[in-house]
Amino acid sequence: MFADLLASDRLNHACFCLTLDQAALDRALDAELGDPRLTALVRERCPYAFAAQPVFVGAAQLRRIGEVVRAIESVVALPAYRNEVLATAPDIARVGGGGAKGVFFGYDFHVHGSAVGLIEINTNAGGAMLNAVLARAQRSCCPEVDAMVPTRAGVDAFERRMVDMFRREWQRAGRAGSPATVAIVDEAPESQYLYPEFLLFQALFARHGIRAVIADPAALEWREGKLWHGEAAIDLVYNRLTDFYLEQPGSAALRQAWVEQGVVVTPHPQAHALYADKRHLALLSDAGRLQALGVPEPTRKLLVENVPHTEVVTPEAGDRLWAARRGLFFKPFAGYGSRAAYRGDKLTRRVWQEILAGDYVAQAIVQPGERQVDPADAQPMKFDLRAYTYDGEVQWLAARLYQGQTTNFRTPGGGFAPVYSMNH
Repeated sequence: MFADLLASDRLNHACFCLTLDQAALDRALDAELGDPRLTALVRERCPYAFAAQPVFVGAAQLRRIGEVVRAIESVVALPAYRNEVLATAPDIARVGGGGAKGVFFGYDFHVHGSAVGLIEINTNAGGAMLNAVLARAQRSCCPEVDAMVPTRAGVDAFERRMVDMFRREWQRAGRAGSPATVAIVDEAPESQYLYPEFLLFQALFARHGIRAVIADPAALEWREGKLWHGEAAIDLVYNRLTDFYLEQPGSAALRQAWVEQGVVVTPHPQAHALYADKRHLALLSDAGRLQALGVPEPTRKLLVENVPHTEVVTPEAGDRLWAARRGLFFKPFAGYGSRAAYRGDKLTRRVWQEILAGDYVAQAIVQPGERQVDPADAQPMKFDLRAYTYDGEVQWLAARLYQGQTTNFRTPGGGFAPVYSMNH
């Protein structure tokens, strides 16, 4: 294990080979989108979406990530956990239980040395299609990493699994066959940073015989017992909204369609309630609460070791948490995309008062990994790892290189990076 970690660390600090082939990336985008103008849109809209270098991670760390994902899924499956969580969730989170699981969960980890720390869980994680395109544009830079570069067959298999995942969601919801029309839904989708990925998904669905439209939720209508986009009846919604409980006025038609179970929505409000509320990190890192839910001892041990200690911020704990702030990261319960999240050592008194008055958790800091991308620059980049999962299984693993407090896709040289392992 230690030799594996040492080798990965050495490569992260000494391998400066350029493995992203820009020409291959352009060809992959052209092949996926079928239009060079759309390839130009990706480059224009997402200039820092793709990092040039890979990230090296030990095989033991990758195994541990899979174990943590499966452990959390086993906890979420417990009736005691579901009853406790859903009792305080919005009413819509109790609709549709037992059907669709939710596509593209994103388990985000920091790895540093031998430490693995789950930072958060997202239920509408973006970037999977971008990573498939990125994998097609990698080239081997030396024999040492030749066996680590993703194969074309492996990427093709990943894309088939993506489409199969949506078909499984359709069937889990009690429908037969395959959905005919999918709506990829986000607010003002053409203005979204990841709009090019929506286009990639649209092309992927088309290659597999599924029509896909990209729509703002306000453009949907609920009538005649169906959800409509113009004259197209929608069978399944690939939900990219951050309006997790469909509470905004623009989501009214989608909300009604979901409440009446007239459309399959994935991921759906219940998935968010069960997994993504940051307060769950406090439960998952508390051995006593896990034991009270009936979680077996080996699973409790694994989670407490790999989910950084987290607690809900309360005014009563304010003085203690302020004194300990340099070792803590503060996140809103329902936050996403690192919005309104703060490292404790960067806090001002004004922001601290906002945290005390808001709905926040305090999480023990696990240092991110580091990747040296330029031998002339003494400052390495940070990275986290995102495990894209479905039904408890890791489908793909990607790294995100960045500078600053959190991932931002605004750092030159940063963005999504492939994850290489010597024994994976």
